[in-house]
Amino acid sequence: MKKTVLLATLSVLACGPAGDTSADGAASMQDGASSAVEGWVEIAYGDRTVQAWVAQPEGSGPFPAIIVIHQNRGIDDWVRSVADRVAEEGYIALAPDLLSAMAPGGGNTADFADPDAAREGIGALDQAQVTADLNAAADYLAGLPNSTGEISVSGFCWGGSQTFAFATQRPDLEAAYVFYGTGPSDPAAYASLGARVYGFYGGEDNRVNATIEGSGRAVEAAGAFYEPVVYEGAGHGFMSRGETSDEGDQNRVAMDAGWERWRSLLEEAASGG
Repeated sequence: MKKTVLLATLSVLACGPAGDTSADGAASMQDGASSAVEGWVEIAYGDRTVQAWVAQPEGSGPFPAIIVIHQNRGIDDWVRSVADRVAEEGYIALAPDLLSAMAPGGGNTADFADPDAAREGIGALDQAQVTADLNAAADYLAGLPNSTGEISVSGFCWGGSQTFAFATQRPDLEAAYVFYGTGPSDPAAYASLGARVYGFYGGEDNRVNATIEGSGRAVEAAGAFYEPVVYEGAGHGFMSRGETSDEGDQNRVAMDAGWERWRSLLEEAASGG
């Protein structure tokens, strides 16, 4: 079940550069000028409102849709640029700020004092609220007039773990793209898994990689699909770290390979493959 891509050896320990919110960081994700239609929306449910960045392909659609879950310091320009790039692949991409209203004074990610404070805010989140926010995001996407109603989920680092967890909570999802995130530790949690799960892991990310085999057994027992790929030599957070790495650095090599694989999977899914 486990697939390995052979690269070289490099160890990186964090999810991504602290405070990676610059416009330059976002622009570097693009192959060229963005063709997506972008903007902020509010998703209200119950007594809660979630701010979310939405990027849509040009045209009338209908399009499949995907949730993009941020890393452990909240939403930033890099995550928004990922949503923009996925939209260029023909998906309505929505990146919710799961720290909406959680900053001091009821603010969002940008209202925390610094990225470390935002990380502490992530650690204090109630898991039930996170799941409810993601369900509201999925319902929002399914209800858009230019949506096919086919919803997938993706995420990075903390967001990768949330991606795996959400796929076990919402069985109607089409696919889950887990970037260096762990699966639920309880095998029973996988019973309702319906999405195809694709994993992207750095070979030097020992903490996360130690969970791959257990997740694979749990997915198999549930009769579901899991395809992990390990990019040898890359560290944790290689999809964002590769952006600022030198040519030939293994995080950059893994980033390029990860984008190539993800793009191919998105294209295949969009075409009904």
